[in-house]
Amino acid sequence: MTATPPRTDRPFRFTREQYHRMGDLGFFQDRRVELIFGEVVEMSPINWPHVVGCRKTAEVLERAFAGVAWVGRGDPIDLAPSEPQPDVAVFAGRFEDYSDLPTTALLIVEVSDATLSNDLTTKAELYATAGIADYWVLDVAGRRLHVFRDPVPLPTGLGTTAYRSHATLGPADSVAPLAAPAASIAVSDLLP
Repeated sequence: MTATPPRTDRPFRFTREQYHRMGDLGFFQDRRVELIFGEVVEMSPINWPHVVGCRKTAEVLERAFAGVAWVGRGDPIDLAPSEPQPDVAVFAGRFEDYSDLPTTALLIVEVSDATLSNDLTTKAELYATAGIADYWVLDVAGRRLHVFRDPVPLPTGLGTTAYRSHATLGPADSVAPLAAPAASIAVSDLLP
């Protein structure tokens, strides 16, 4: 039996500028896409439980961060070379203070039904590498909230980062965002 030689090919990585130019030229017409680690990724279709989870999460976080931060709903964030569109994100200050895309967030929440595996791995790596201190994944089907905190560089030398802390909370549990420690949020209030 002969050994298969290792692959030397690599995917082409797009810059944010190239990504936007392709969008301007109509390459993504009628498609929901985002830029993740330089790769254009098609987003899954949105179903009703996802809509309800996003809306409930955004409304709860708007109350928790009132007067301190603004809450984005599916808005892009510049994490060069990536430009994800998290389901819900909390940004410092006022919306009016931004003249371009935010480059960091106080909290990012992905609401998962069909994308749980990706949100727990690739998206967690993306947000940890970008230094997002508080990242939550609302698992709609499993009725859980995954809370990732404390991003630390991995010893691989590849410039990647992972979260040191990962807690899984059930509907009866509560959590406080790192940037709003006085706010106690019931997991059940986020779930559809």
